[in-house]
Amino acid sequence: MIRKDLPEMPCRELVELITEYLEDRLSPIDRTRFETHLAGCEACRTYLDQFRKTIRVLGRLPEESLSPEARNILLAAFRDWAR
Repeated sequence: MIRKDLPEMPCRELVELITEYLEDRLSPIDRTRFETHLAGCEACRTYLDQFRKTIRVLGRLPEESLSPEARNILLAAFRDWAR
């Protein structure tokens, strides 16, 4: 059901909230806005599908397979990402 009383969620906001969506950490209102946007946006549905596939594939990689240098580079790259 599409809720006309809620503000639309632009693609950029959906991309910023995708992790929270997948971790079930969105408010009920934002979850509704997110899912309403998905219902009408093929590009964002594709992005969500790609994100889920990436998580599935990376979830199979043992932490030990990552060199300490690569680990430090990734941690540095994402340290301030949410800010």
